[in-house]
Order: sequence, then C-alpha cells, then structure tokens
Amino acid sequence: MILEAALLTIGKERQEEFERAMAQATHLIAATPGFRGLELRPCLEDARRYLLLVHWDRLEDHTDGFRGSERYTRWKGLLHHFYDPFPVVEHFAAPVVAVPDPSRDPAARAEG
Repeated sequence: MILEAALLTIGKERQEEFERAMAQATHLIAATPGFRGLELRPCLEDARRYLLLVHWDRLEDHTDGFRGSERYTRWKGLLHHFYDPFPVVEHFAAPVVAVPDPSRDPAARAEG
C-alpha cells in the first residue's frame, strides 16, 4: 500500500468553503481503481493548514489512474484555487517501523 501525503495551506478565511468543496470532491477520487481511503485532518496550531492522506494500492493508481482521468480535472476545478501556496504531494512506502495503538488491541487491553 502507498500513502500519499500533502500539507495543504488554504487561503485566509476560506476553511469552511474548502471543507465543503473537499466533501463534494471525494466521490471523484474514491471512484478510482486502487483507491483505499482518504483522511483530511485540520491542523491544531494553524487553522489554515490541513494534512491530506490518501491510501492507494500502487503509486500508479494515483499518478496515472487518478491524475490521468477526467475526474482529476473536476477535482482540480473544485479544490486547487483554495491552495496558497500550491502543495507538495509526496508518496510513501509501507512503514519500516510501526507500533500499534494498544487501545485497538484486545489482548493489550486485557493485560492492562
């Protein structure tokens, strides 16, 4: 699985409008083969910033499958005018170190 990550900075006083547009746009990316999920998290320290995390089966599912589609053209029209500056989008491989959340492990809860 591939993790796409982008730190988004939104133009001043446009957060609510951006969040509505993102909710409206999610069906476009979700329709792409290889799409496995999306999270948009607001930053606690700066209300203009968001972390976008998208899970893909393969890098090409994003770079060719989504970005090469008509759905991406519509995605851009809904969202890209909010970004100030335009974000860097990067892709990450499987974790080399991972520690599970003990609250999600029934055995850990029983021991605690």
